[in-house]
Amino acid sequence: MKQLKKSAKLANVLYDIRGPIMDAAKQMEEEGQKIIKLNIGNLAVFGFDAPEEIQQDMIRNLPTSAGYSDSKGVFAARKAVMHETQKQGIAGVTLDDIYLGNGASELIAMSTNALLNDGDELLLPAPDYPLWTASTSLSGGTPVHYLCDEDNGWMPNLADIRAKITPRTKGIVVINPNNPTGALYSDDLLKSLVEIAREHGLVIFADEVYDKVLYDGVKHTAIASLSTDVLTLTFNSLSKSYRSCGYRAGWLVVSGDKRSAQDYIEGLNMLSNMRLCANVPGQWAIQTALGGYQSINDLVCEGGRLRRQRDLAYELITAIPGVSCVKPSAALYMFPKLDPEVYPIADDRQFFLELLKETRVMLVQGTGFNWATPDHFRIVFLPHEDDLREAIHRIAKFLEQYRLRRKTGP
Repeated sequence: MKQLKKSAKLANVLYDIRGPIMDAAKQMEEEGQKIIKLNIGNLAVFGFDAPEEIQQDMIRNLPTSAGYSDSKGVFAARKAVMHETQKQGIAGVTLDDIYLGNGASELIAMSTNALLNDGDELLLPAPDYPLWTASTSLSGGTPVHYLCDEDNGWMPNLADIRAKITPRTKGIVVINPNNPTGALYSDDLLKSLVEIAREHGLVIFADEVYDKVLYDGVKHTAIASLSTDVLTLTFNSLSKSYRSCGYRAGWLVVSGDKRSAQDYIEGLNMLSNMRLCANVPGQWAIQTALGGYQSINDLVCEGGRLRRQRDLAYELITAIPGVSCVKPSAALYMFPKLDPEVYPIADDRQFFLELLKETRVMLVQGTGFNWATPDHFRIVFLPHEDDLREAIHRIAKFLEQYRLRRKTGP
């Protein structure tokens, strides 16, 4: 019988956030085991509800949502995004520069497909949000990872970026605030990244999905606000700041000098037309979310739930022998390091699969975020404090047993 094989395009695609460890967790759940999931930033399952006004606006607009919208999106939602760019100081954005999508994820894939030919290179951070690497590979491009330096608070290494630019480099991805590290980039660093893009004629892909999930009074600057000449594609969505992951409502904003990018923009328009439109009910949530009360501020301020859980997770994780972590300034994650002298791990996916089976806590290994060495993992600090405390207690116990086995082993 002839075997039907997956496309060769998938050979270099990795998305371990929903990978083999999750498959094992599902099997355990089917057997009746309860899993604490620290693998994915899915806010709703941890009791973070979407703002009620968003829900009500979607309900009110359902009767008129059965037909296709404009391929770029509902006028009122795009207008709200345009007003948001004005607040951020991004110059020259018109309604035609805004595309709504089924989450930022769809728009990321659309933007790489429209740009990359086989062998074209895209600079991506390491660690990265793995969808970027996967989308680059599926688009026929070659992902080239630049180092984010843990010893410098996970800031991008500018010298490493410059060293990896070749004649085939088409663009650079900047994830700020960063997933998985929780780092927030300074204006000076962002200006340096803009200058590199300007010097080499690169497109900037700015993933700013966590731009409102900020702690300790820090401020986010949209990189697109720092130039009017460098072509910049900015991605955002309702998923995180507005706790609306399942509504799949995201947007892409094209800014900077668009004159030399008309052919690329035509490609974006073609792909936008081909998928007809983003889901219409989700689009109706955008205007209400951006123009309404910003309840995310109540969650990230001192005493807010996300702030408390970040502080607790950081305190407990860094108390484990041989574990260190840069404290996140933003987002929903931290990216701790396992000292390789204390935890010499050859295969981190297998290591965290064993941790799942022994502790019923699900994490994602660092190599799942295109980090080269098996010495990190991402933790999501969304569970309630009691569950978070229990989960990290189990992780600490597993690591303690690992250290004991090393001491008493053959």
